[in-house]
Amino acid sequence: MRDATLTELRNHAKDYFDAVERGDTVRVFRNGKPIAKIVPISAGNPSWKRPATLITVKGVSLSREILRDRDESA
Repeated sequence: MRDATLTELRNHAKDYFDAVERGDTVRVFRNGKPIAKIVPISAGNPSWKRPATLITVKGVSLSREILRDRDESA
């Protein structure tokens, strides 16, 4: 993890974002206090975008019921 003040980040943004692109995390400080973390985006789809895995409990498909409820709410 790399640390940077807000001023350092502003003045050397390319260097810090290049580091993030390589997989590093950058922690940003303002007035000596951490205010943000810049982290690389993980590869692939986030879990909420992946197809649901069907779960069946006592003959009821919970996943299908959730998906049906979502469709009715939209």
